[in-house]
Amino acid sequence: MRWLVGWSSAAAGPGGPGAAVRTVMPVGAQLLWGDPDPLWVVGDWRSDEVRIVHAEPNGGRPANGGNRGNGGRNGNGHEPQVARLAVLGRCHASESQLRVGLFAARGGALRHLTAWPGSYTAVLQIGRRITVLGDLAGARPVFHTRWAGGTAYATAALPLADLTEAALDVTHLAALLACPDSPEALGDGTPYAGVRRVAPGHALILRDGVPQVADYEPSASLVGGAPNSDADTAIAGVRDALVDAVRARLAQPRFVPEPGETPAPGVGADLSGGAASATLALLAAGLPGMPGTPLGHGSASGQRLLAVTFNDLATGGGSNSAELERAHSMAADPRLHHVVVTGGEEALPYADLLDTGPLTDEPGPSLVTAERHRRRLAAGGADHFVGHGARQVLDAHPARLADLLMDRRRRQLRRPMTALARADGLTGRSVLVPFTVYRAARRLARTSYQQGVEDVAAQLLARRFDGPDGALSASLAALAWCRPGPAARWLTGEALAEVSVRLADAAARRGPSERPGDRRARAALARHAADHRVFEQAVEVRSQRLHAPFLDNQVVRACRALPEALRVQPGARAAVLRSVLAGAGIRDLPAGWGANSMASAAVAGRTGLRTAVDDLLDLFAAPLLADAGLIEARVVRKALRAAASGEALPLDGLAELVATEVWLRRLLARRGSCWTGTAVPDQRAVAGGVHRLSL
Repeated sequence: MRWLVGWSSAAAGPGGPGAAVRTVMPVGAQLLWGDPDPLWVVGDWRSDEVRIVHAEPNGGRPANGGNRGNGGRNGNGHEPQVARLAVLGRCHASESQLRVGLFAARGGALRHLTAWPGSYTAVLQIGRRITVLGDLAGARPVFHTRWAGGTAYATAALPLADLTEAALDVTHLAALLACPDSPEALGDGTPYAGVRRVAPGHALILRDGVPQVADYEPSASLVGGAPNSDADTAIAGVRDALVDAVRARLAQPRFVPEPGETPAPGVGADLSGGAASATLALLAAGLPGMPGTPLGHGSASGQRLLAVTFNDLATGGGSNSAELERAHSMAADPRLHHVVVTGGEEALPYADLLDTGPLTDEPGPSLVTAERHRRRLAAGGADHFVGHGARQVLDAHPARLADLLMDRRRRQLRRPMTALARADGLTGRSVLVPFTVYRAARRLARTSYQQGVEDVAAQLLARRFDGPDGALSASLAALAWCRPGPAARWLTGEALAEVSVRLADAAARRGPSERPGDRRARAALARHAADHRVFEQAVEVRSQRLHAPFLDNQVVRACRALPEALRVQPGARAAVLRSVLAGAGIRDLPAGWGANSMASAAVAGRTGLRTAVDDLLDLFAAPLLADAGLIEARVVRKALRAAASGEALPLDGLAELVATEVWLRRLLARRGSCWTGTAVPDQRAVAGGVHRLSL
């Protein structure tokens, strides 16, 4: 896991409160700049992933720029006002562009620092003022906590929890299970008490140790909504943003892992039957650049892109066969070197969960499928493209139907409502489905934010939960300001009551200025980006970098410019990506391209649960979640047996419970700390164990 960490002290003098912090430093860290407000990077960062530029100090000569440097003194021997910018991650900006961005941000234009292609974190220091900017999606988050009279910040929550000896925030875990994509329940919290998360699209600003969070991205107005744009122009913007995002990865020097490491040199990509990963693979193979390495490492032909497809032998047939056939058809492109990775029962979800695995910063559902994905990614490139985030940035959230009604565009609801009827295969009631969806959308459009949140709080207290099946029921449940998650039905009454209190508090505050569809879409993207970050950590292969261009700032912005009337239409995501490829000169796509690829994942999930049910029952014989008061063990064991026998239950909810239990066990089994020094904390985070939830 790679992360950066620094802090802003309340005082810089030798005897001030900031003096004590100088005896603490992260384990295995490299210092980027020093006191009074130091910044480190920790982990296996590559040299081109850490860049620093300096501005010319007032009245003095410019400090030396370049990587990992510190500003100097001016000609009079006095310390000039520091003005420097660190960009960490994959950023496709030249040194001159970074310097222009530094001058623009010094004048207050923070958004300028988020406009370059790539995925990165920016740290700006102007004098004693420090500004840390994450991304729009939330895949590159920023965390902060009060410490030693000032504020410490990092791109990982666990190191800050170690620094402050934080306890486990059980109420946050309850909210994460009850309402995982509802900001009203989660707030700015993390699983560690006192450690705060900066919301996507916001910047953390520190002045003499005092934190302030400010947004750098404007949101759509509740009255005016998002500006209407021409569909062709918007699709061209998505194409340009995706091409720039892929080019940002191809333009960097090819990385060659050390001998004996599993990822192949050069660039690889997932090539499943899905439209998102296939789009990235075809774009990367077709753009000018060198997917291999300058010395010819990487694939059989040196410069061909390594395309990896996973073949699930444990489930076989059905949608998996169709996806494999489409992948083989696309891999006929001579610019691709195709590798098929096979896996049996040992690669099913829930496999090897009880074995020691990597400790992620937070819990996430990808923990139950980590071994499955790690096998595929180990055969990939040292820089590997994945299609994560495409569904969240391109598809229309069902709540956007209410946005269309608020704009009096009822006619544009006809096709998506009819498509829902066909998706569920409702024969006798099909004619009534459009009216049912219309009524739900109209109800949401007429419901205030406060009322909608209060309704969900009451729903949790009454334990009213939706059924698990069907696209129609899922869409109807999503037509709300917020909703319970699939795991909520298995939480205790005390846990649900605690979350309902949070929702009631949120409803009592001033509501947002966003429309329901826009707000729900942003929340869903933030949840997916957070899960993607857990995925990166859970499946990490040494010396490999996973790239998800759909979560890049410029791609997210371009996708938000798509007209709502286009996004709500059935098959809009595949149509947009097909247009993107056509604009890049790629038109020969296999039959069935763009078909839904979620069915095979659902089949694998149920098969894996049935295969591993005995191990899962052992896992929940004496679960830590029950010790915390979040679940009753016997209730979850009953649900696991029922799901394994084929009963219709929300399997994603069970996966979240299993993942959280596994994460808690790994957290408590952890030894050591992220910090060293004479003033290092006496205990690591959550050293006191799991304390029971109390009202």
